[in-house]
Amino acid sequence: MSLNRYEQIMFDYWQKQPDERRHWQEKVAAMTRGAAEATEQARALERELWGYFVERAQHVPSFRTVETDGPRRTSLLNLADHLIRLWGPVPKPKKPSNQPVV
Repeated sequence: MSLNRYEQIMFDYWQKQPDERRHWQEKVAAMTRGAAEATEQARALERELWGYFVERAQHVPSFRTVETDGPRRTSLLNLADHLIRLWGPVPKPKKPSNQPVV
């Protein structure tokens, strides 16, 4: 999965900040416990990630390298999908079909 510049900055930051990473691991785990559809979960997480990015840009120099003011909001959906796969629940295995493979 390819992350855009915003997403990569955030993911790299979490690798250096274990408390922040742990917070987001717990948030993702809590968000994905519900019965909501995966796409809906990813979109909700993506909105929270953008708010977090804008807030952290005021305090973290690496976040300031990207312009966050104005209408140019960049999608963080790839990162949200990646985090759900990485930190979310393990998917249930599919039942094998009884049909022979041709």
